[in-house]
Formats: sequence, C-alpha cells, structure tokens
Amino acid sequence: MNNHMRVCQHCRLPYDWRRSPSGSLKMTYCGSLCEKADLGFTIETLLCEVQVVRLDWKELLAA
Repeated sequence: MNNHMRVCQHCRLPYDWRRSPSGSLKMTYCGSLCEKADLGFTIETLLCEVQVVRLDWKELLAA
C-alpha cells in the first residue's frame, strides 16, 4: 500500500483517503455512509446542528 491508501474502519476495504467524501474523518472511513454506520452519525451533521443563540441581557433581565 502507498501512503494514500487506508483501510476503512467500518467496511475494512482499502480506499484512497484523498478521495473519501467523509469530510472530517477522511483517514478513518472510506465515505460518509461508513462513518454514519460506525458512529451512528457523521461529524458534519453533528456540527451543522449546533445553533448559536444570542440573547440581549436587557431583554432577559426585563422578563
């Protein structure tokens, strides 16, 4: 195997990590489907669900 080849942690197939569509775990999973199957979620989905809520302290204290 050359330096670009890895073995997927889920399906155990060899893959070129540079071509993996898994955004955050390219060197662990051959693709997003294996990432989700192994973890139960994808890191990108987890990060997209985070919402930042900003409150104005004056409105909060007035309530």
